[in-house]
Amino acid sequence: MTTTDSHRTPTASVARALRDAMTDQLLTDGKITSPRVEYAFRTVPREQFVPAGTTLEAAYDAYQAVVTKTSENGAAISSVSAPFIQARMIEQAELRPGMSVLEVGSGGYNAALLAEVVGPEGRVVTVDIDAEVTDRASFLLDATGYGGRVTVTLADAEQGAPEFAPFDAVIVTVGAWDIPPAWWKQLTDGGRLVVPLRMNGITRAIAFRCEAGHLVSTSAEVAGFVAMQGAGARHESALPLTDAQGRRVELRFDEGAPENPHQLDGVLATEPAEVWSGATIGHGVSFADLHLWFACFLPGFCRITAENDVLALSTGRWFPFGAVRDDSLAYLAVRPAAGGTGSEFGARAYGCHAEVAAAVMVERIRAWDRQARRGPAPTFAFWPTGSDELDLPDGVAVMEKAHGLVAISWPATEQRST
Repeated sequence: MTTTDSHRTPTASVARALRDAMTDQLLTDGKITSPRVEYAFRTVPREQFVPAGTTLEAAYDAYQAVVTKTSENGAAISSVSAPFIQARMIEQAELRPGMSVLEVGSGGYNAALLAEVVGPEGRVVTVDIDAEVTDRASFLLDATGYGGRVTVTLADAEQGAPEFAPFDAVIVTVGAWDIPPAWWKQLTDGGRLVVPLRMNGITRAIAFRCEAGHLVSTSAEVAGFVAMQGAGARHESALPLTDAQGRRVELRFDEGAPENPHQLDGVLATEPAEVWSGATIGHGVSFADLHLWFACFLPGFCRITAENDVLALSTGRWFPFGAVRDDSLAYLAVRPAAGGTGSEFGARAYGCHAEVAAAVMVERIRAWDRQARRGPAPTFAFWPTGSDELDLPDGVAVMEKAHGLVAISWPATEQRST
């Protein structure tokens, strides 16, 4: 154990108990699956890496991130990620004692976890573009006894860390829109790249390995991270709308923003239409892959934020995923299913062609229900720019990036709706 306290204070004792409880929960939930990762989570004092004033309960909430720095407009630009996703990404990297790891995005806590997993014979390098973040990480790592086991570097991580390469694993802890060549070229043979990759607004933490000149996924986790800064930054397009009472709705497009956004002027003042799919889901069952399906196959896909109850339904709930079709806006909704067995998916829409927009979304829901939801999880591949001509199966979703393209497929289905 790196930190010791022979005269443990009551607060330290509470922190220890909460740390063990958090780790127990991560084990029970299947987020931690190996003894080395379990040991790391029971050992590293997370409460010493979060901002002063953070309660111990918040520090050790297995599913809560803690923001450590915000921008001038209040947006989070650095955080200590939620323990569950840190555990999953470390497991995805398949680390062993003695390995060399590059962490992209510094906070201190995750680097300390990595140091415990790879052990004293291993090496951890953490890089960040923000001097305030790296200074804080260095201070906290020194204070907790990890300073000699983690190298903190100030740089734009788009170039990786060539002076320390090669690495057995590269773990990216910021949301990335693209995969720069440095990240996978600085891997050893058989190394793993774990990256929260944003694909048309939807993020998955994907573990990749190199195979025949491209990257193929070995696992993927639902995730959300603060966005990458520097050369790899990619900003979404925002389209603000208001309803008749002046309440605000914002549509965010990763790509495919409307060429003529003024077609949506006054759209929220029109009479809404609802179309229901007949596809249902049980209580408490995740349908995150439906969001990814939309991102791949629903034209005009966007994410939505709304003030108050401007988009509320009287019959059920709405979710922040929608699509623009010319002069109309549709968004995902659910209502109680018959018999109280769960919820039925549908769409609500506004605009002159609201019925059509809602029907298009519902058709995508039904396609997902028929073709994808009951089979294996989707898989991912990344083909670098300059790859030989690709021969991908019909229906695989392809998203172009600056450094290559991402291919997303659902193995259960041979043919996709496009």
